[in-house]
Amino acid sequence: MKKLFLFGFAIFGFATFSNAQTISENAIGLRLGDSDGFGAEISYQRALGENNRLELDLGLRSGNNYDGFKLAGLYQWVWVLDGAFNWYAGVGGGLASYSFDKVPKGYDDSETFVFAAGDIGIEYNFDIPLQLSLDFRPEIGFGDENYKNDDLDFDIALGIRYRF
Repeated sequence: MKKLFLFGFAIFGFATFSNAQTISENAIGLRLGDSDGFGAEISYQRALGENNRLELDLGLRSGNNYDGFKLAGLYQWVWVLDGAFNWYAGVGGGLASYSFDKVPKGYDDSETFVFAAGDIGIEYNFDIPLQLSLDFRPEIGFGDENYKNDDLDFDIALGIRYRF
């Protein structure tokens, strides 16, 4: 009876760990999208454990009245949805600098500010080392009051990354 119990426990453990989630150790690629215009970011993900990772994004932004750059860092938790589909959520922040095209007289036409961000998304990991993702990143900026950048911004993007 004892051997049968140990055998059953070993089979249960093997089945549990063989279905355990594994995320890529590293992934690098592009994150394309923005809330007001088009932005492209170089995106890097680094696994920190079995189900969490760090994502760093550096990119250029352009909109109706501005151009700029943005650096974001996010800590993410990743969960398996089904097979190669994962969903994730995270928190983080970053630094951005923008130059505005149309500004009122007497104001500087550039601004640098920090922001806090959340992140929620879905990703698919192909059998080849390719990852596609779609995420939603609400951000709140804290900066110069001249341009009212201390508001909520919704950033939606498509990610294409090489996993290694």
